[in-house]
Amino acid sequence: MMEIKEESNRLSRKSQLIEVLVFLFLIVPSLVFSFYHGKEAVEGNFNILAIFTVFRDLGLLFLILFFLWRNGESLEMIGLHCKNFWKELGLGVLLFIPCFIGMGFLEKELQILGFSSPQIPLQDVFKIDNWINFIFGFILVVVVAFVEEIIFRGYLILRFRTLCRSAIAAVLLSSFIFSLGHGYEGNSGVITVGVTGLILGSIYVWRKSLVAPITIHFLIDLINVLLLSFYTAG
Repeated sequence: MMEIKEESNRLSRKSQLIEVLVFLFLIVPSLVFSFYHGKEAVEGNFNILAIFTVFRDLGLLFLILFFLWRNGESLEMIGLHCKNFWKELGLGVLLFIPCFIGMGFLEKELQILGFSSPQIPLQDVFKIDNWINFIFGFILVVVVAFVEEIIFRGYLILRFRTLCRSAIAAVLLSSFIFSLGHGYEGNSGVITVGVTGLILGSIYVWRKSLVAPITIHFLIDLINVLLLSFYTAG
């Protein structure tokens, strides 16, 4: 852990602030746009939507990797390592169950309390009605789970932790930004996603590894985005 702290100290807080502001300038506008999605904005060819999302996320991933390379920081600083891989993977599968059940319960309770439900059902957003779409959907789910955990848990928590001098504040800020990209799920969905981000962020800070958060994120999207959409379309 001393090596990681020494690496982090090579960068001034000012340079990290500028870097993260540039990154947020690139991603926040597109996240906020999710609140204004109408049905006509998401209807169309699912394969094109999947390809666009995959290339966008990979572009953001390469940008983060460039930042780390330029700053002389290791991948371990954002939780990308293979230490205790199978243990972390098993933990992710185990924690996915209460996380998934809790998400469903929270969202339903919020809707009962009057918070808005999704503007458009997910099965209408992700129209997976054939095996070609299913393959594109699976690639999408894998890439999104991997890249978004690197962005919102690994990279942003690393930067916010330095800037705020608090792991709690870092998790809160990253979770808030994470929730902004789910405006199409209504207020209940945004809050639920935000709480899920808090859970994933807490697991990441606890385990110092992205394996469990990526596993949980992947399984949630696999069921909600892929399997349910494919089953409904069928």
